[in-house]
Amino acid sequence: MELNEYQAQANRTLAGNEHVLTHLSLGLASETGQIIELVNKYTFQGNDLDKGKLTHELGDLLWYLSQVAQWADIPFDDVATENLAALAKRYPNMEKK
Repeated sequence: MELNEYQAQANRTLAGNEHVLTHLSLGLASETGQIIELVNKYTFQGNDLDKGKLTHELGDLLWYLSQVAQWADIPFDDVATENLAALAKRYPNMEKK
C-alpha cells in the first residue's frame, strides 16, 4: 500500500471539528505512551514482547501521524521521502537495499 493511499483511506475515519489538531496531537502522545509501556515491560519487567499489541499500537500511531500530515495538507509519501533524505545526510554510509 502506498502511504498517500493509506492517508486518504484513514482520513475517512477522522471526525472534524475546530479541535482536530489538538485531538491528533494528544492521540500521538497517548499512542507513543502505550508503545513505551510495552517496551518498558519487555525491557525492565521481563515480559515477552507482545508483537500483536505492538503492531496494533504502531498502527494507531501511524493513523495519528498520517492525519496530522493530512490536516497540514502534506502528502504522507512526502513525509517518508523527506525523512529518508534526512537520514541519508545524517548517515552518509548507510547501505541502500
